[in-house]
Amino acid sequence: MAKRGNRRGTAKAVEWPTVFLIGACYATWLVAGLLVWPNYPVAALGIMALMVALQSSLVHEVLHGHPTRNAHVNEALVCLPIGLLWPYRRFKTIHLRHHADEKLTDPFDDPESYYRALWQHDDLPDAMKLVLKINNTMAGRFVLGPLLSCIGFFIDDAKAIASGDKAIRKAWLLHAAGLAIVLPLVQFGFGLPLWLYVLVAVWLGHSLISIRTFAEHQWSEHPEGRTIIVERSPLSILFLNNNLHFVHHKSPMVAWYKLPALFRERREDWLRMNKGYAYPNYMSLLRAYAFRAKEPVCHPALRRAPESGRAFAPRIRARNVNGLGTAPVPAEPPKE
Repeated sequence: MAKRGNRRGTAKAVEWPTVFLIGACYATWLVAGLLVWPNYPVAALGIMALMVALQSSLVHEVLHGHPTRNAHVNEALVCLPIGLLWPYRRFKTIHLRHHADEKLTDPFDDPESYYRALWQHDDLPDAMKLVLKINNTMAGRFVLGPLLSCIGFFIDDAKAIASGDKAIRKAWLLHAAGLAIVLPLVQFGFGLPLWLYVLVAVWLGHSLISIRTFAEHQWSEHPEGRTIIVERSPLSILFLNNNLHFVHHKSPMVAWYKLPALFRERREDWLRMNKGYAYPNYMSLLRAYAFRAKEPVCHPALRRAPESGRAFAPRIRARNVNGLGTAPVPAEPPKE
C-alpha cells in the first residue's frame, strides 16, 4: 500500500517552486494584457486563457495547504481572481468535501459529481436533459462546461446569502474585493473589453480545465476505482500534475511537483489500487469520447429513487459545481 504522504511534519516550511509559479502566472497574465494585447490581441487572449487555467490549478494546490503552512498567506497568494468565477473559500469548502473518497460520484454527497439523481433528472425539461447529455461528451464539456458549472452554484449561493449564511457572504465579499482590482485592470489598464475577456480568456481558460475534470471520476463499487490516472500529457504542467488524480487523492498533501516521481516509484501499485482506471493520455480520451458520452447523466447505482425518512432543509443545498442541478446536503462544515 502506498503512503498517503499527508503528514505536515515532513513538509517544507515554504514550497518555493509553487511560490515562483504563482508569481510567474500573475506576471505572465499582466504582460499579456499590458504589452501583448495592444499589438497581438489574439495571442494575448490565448496567453491569458492559459494563465486563467493555470491559476485555477494553483488555487486547487493552495486550498490543500500549499505552499506555506499558513492558510492566510496561502490564500493571499492567489487572492486575485483572474478567472472571475469561483470565490476561493467557496471552492475550498466544496473541494475538501469532495475528497471523501467513499462518497465520490454520489449526486448528493459529492459536490463535484457530474451524475444526477434519476428521480430529479426525470423532472427536468427535455431540453435540459439534452444539454446534460451533450455535456457528458468531451466536446460538450469543453464548450458548455464552464457555463453549466456555475449557474446553479451562483443561484444557490445567492439564496444562502439571502437566508443569512455569513460564511458564504464573507467568501463572496472577499471575492468581490479581488474582482474590484481585476476588472478595472482588464477594462482600463489593458484596454480589453470585459465582455471579450469573459467570453474568450475566462471561458477558454475554464474549458481547458474541463479537459482534466472530464473523466476524473467514474462510478465503481470500489471507492478506489472511482478516480482516474492519466499517465502523461503535455498539459500536465497546466494541471499541476493532477492528471495523476488518483495519486493526488491518496496523497493530497504532497506538492504538485512531487506527484510524478511518487507515481513512477510504484506505478504498478497505483494502477492496481485504482482498479486500472487509467488512460495513457488525454488524446485517447478525446478519440473515444469527443462526441460520445463516457458516463450516463443519471448515477447508475445511487439515488435512483427518493429516499423516505431523509430529512432535508430546503435552504441547505449542495453547491454542486458540475451542473445546473443541486441536491440537499448537510450544512457547511465548521470553520477551520
